[in-house]
Amino acid sequence: MTIRNHTLGFPRVGLRRELKKAQESYWAGNATREELLTVGRELRARHWDQQKQAGIDLLPVGDFAWYDHVLTTSLLLGNVPARHQNKDGSVDIDTLFRIGRGRAPTGEPAAAAEMTKWFNTNYHYMVPEFVKDQQFKLTWTQLLDEVDEALALGHQVKPVLLGPVTYLWLGKVKGEPFDRLSLLKDILPVYKQVLIELGKRGIQWVQIDEPALVLELPQVWLDAFKPAYDALTGQVKLLLTTYFEGVTPNLSTIAALPVQGLHVDLVHGKDDVKELHKRLPADWLLSAGLVNGRNVWRADLTEKYAQIKDIVGKRELWVASSCSLLHSPIDLSVETRLDPEVKSWFAFALQKCEELALLRDALNSGDTAAITEWSAPIQARRHSARVHNPAVEKRLAAITAQDSQRQSPYEVRAEAQRARFNLPAWPTTTIGSFPQTTEIRGLRLDFKKGNLDANHYRTGIAEHIRQAIIEQERLGLDVLVHGEAERNDMVEYFGEHLDGFVFTQNGWVQSYGSRCVKPPVVIGDVSRPEAITVAWAKYAQSLTDKPVKGMLTGPVTILCWSFPREDVTRETIAKQIALALRDEVADLEDAGIGIIQIDEPALREGLPLRRSDWDDYLKWGVEAFRINAAVAKDDTQIHTHMCYCEFNDIMDSIAALDADVITIETSRSDMELLESFEEFDYPNEIGPGVYDIHSPNVPSVEWIEALLKKAAQRIPAERLWVNPDCGLKTRGWPETRAALANMVKAAQHLRQG
Repeated sequence: MTIRNHTLGFPRVGLRRELKKAQESYWAGNATREELLTVGRELRARHWDQQKQAGIDLLPVGDFAWYDHVLTTSLLLGNVPARHQNKDGSVDIDTLFRIGRGRAPTGEPAAAAEMTKWFNTNYHYMVPEFVKDQQFKLTWTQLLDEVDEALALGHQVKPVLLGPVTYLWLGKVKGEPFDRLSLLKDILPVYKQVLIELGKRGIQWVQIDEPALVLELPQVWLDAFKPAYDALTGQVKLLLTTYFEGVTPNLSTIAALPVQGLHVDLVHGKDDVKELHKRLPADWLLSAGLVNGRNVWRADLTEKYAQIKDIVGKRELWVASSCSLLHSPIDLSVETRLDPEVKSWFAFALQKCEELALLRDALNSGDTAAITEWSAPIQARRHSARVHNPAVEKRLAAITAQDSQRQSPYEVRAEAQRARFNLPAWPTTTIGSFPQTTEIRGLRLDFKKGNLDANHYRTGIAEHIRQAIIEQERLGLDVLVHGEAERNDMVEYFGEHLDGFVFTQNGWVQSYGSRCVKPPVVIGDVSRPEAITVAWAKYAQSLTDKPVKGMLTGPVTILCWSFPREDVTRETIAKQIALALRDEVADLEDAGIGIIQIDEPALREGLPLRRSDWDDYLKWGVEAFRINAAVAKDDTQIHTHMCYCEFNDIMDSIAALDADVITIETSRSDMELLESFEEFDYPNEIGPGVYDIHSPNVPSVEWIEALLKKAAQRIPAERLWVNPDCGLKTRGWPETRAALANMVKAAQHLRQG
């Protein structure tokens, strides 16, 4: 039995972020729809060819998305919310963009769909909306069109489809409550129709993604898989695909399904290969996810070989990436500035394809010379001086419980802060960043390229900060920010200023829609060589009598939004970062900054997928935040910010952070997130986001007032703050001014009663 290889998906955005640029050009009216579609076609053709050249046998098709693959699935099924529909009932690419962004070059603007994290990754999907008695029909043939495209190019392909049970699990009911699982019978005919169409095209295998099978699902959801797959069997061979965790707890459900193969994530799961082999039907194909699709580290292929070799020849076997390579940058070879030793430790998406080819060949031939050679650099890394800093390890070992305790309880601190700041009722603020204009980005780029000296760069940034302060004072905001003109990204900026991190030139990964991030890589012990944010915060504060917030990204978020080391625990990395940023808090205080925001938008996203593993993570995640913040004096107000997530199930931990003020994203969920704060009787102050910054639409004063009144029914008004959902870096100044002006007016109306 010859072993084959495949990937579960490939990055969509292009090496130079061509997709992002084409999307934004189209949205701005600077490119035609045909020009956008052409860029997509060219990227798909290039990416299939690159994977093939790197030695991949079966190429994924259907992994490309114009905004998000869950949204693509919604369109495939004809699941378009009424507010986003075309008048004639047709579906086109602008329908998709209206759901994702709230507006598109054609059609009427309407509130964008909710966006949330894709399992425990830093990718976001558009949440499907379900209404009672909903009808589904095949309306968007992107998958079939792309299969035709790939076949015409002569490729061996494996279509990728998000499975029906996971699709329903990821969605939310709107309007009259009902059980969304009841819609399974209604979407299965569309899935069957798609599989029939794929069968007509001569497709042998379809990768049907059911990552919900790694979760601790309610029994009624587990029971839904058998009838679902009974309805889908017989058209093509189905590779039931799971990732991000192991499947052993749900293996009895899986083994009873009428599918022909199973993909398991052997990187993030604890499944034992021999146990899987024993318990799965003998005629099933096993796809072994051995190469990590979520990181940038070179694999030790000798370890991977040892992990799988015992079942070689005993059943049909494929080797694969653990998950889609969507979560990895594209190509390491274009990184020209990385230190050669550090570079030898990495593998990006294309190199991971090469790893799969090397592993396949070694398993087929028994010759391990090539994989031994490949693995040498990552084995040598274990002893590198770049990795270990004895001073950091010593400081970490010396942490005591006292290091994570503020001086006094919240009530005492709140009194001291009220006396110091004397803020009005319904105090207004923003989350931190202001629009990153072409001028700001150009300034940073010129400085980075060496076209601008440090003095001119600093003068330019100072002017943008000055303008941001002037704008905020003119708008009448109460607590100001410096606008973060000097920061490219809230995590990358800190990564660049902390020892133990490296960053790439082109290591972009998609976050959502056209938004890409370039995560730093934690390669060793983390420390802070010098102050990072103090000079700009101090300068901004010198321009105004109003308080200006110091802005830090929290330790858990820096961890979650970086590529972490694999040789120490995540807890170790988070606490090392917390100690480094604790020194930053102390320095900001010494510089006269009285309000310090420590953003932790990723706290919930870092949760293990299985609830039984949550307590341990939350314990050290909260402790890391508190180590970071606890050095602050009583009259220093610590804020934190969280976005894109559900809080109901982690309220204890959010309260345990003991931040004086928490700002959260609530507008897209129509303040429903506040229910959990009300039920929990959250003791500290809260700023529920009153408008969605991911949409360019400007909220009216009445809309904001209504949301705040809704909030005041749940949280005492004296503990409420008024702020947008998130930072404003992706917005333009015109809509930013208009939205903030309306927000300030709404707060003023409420003060007047």
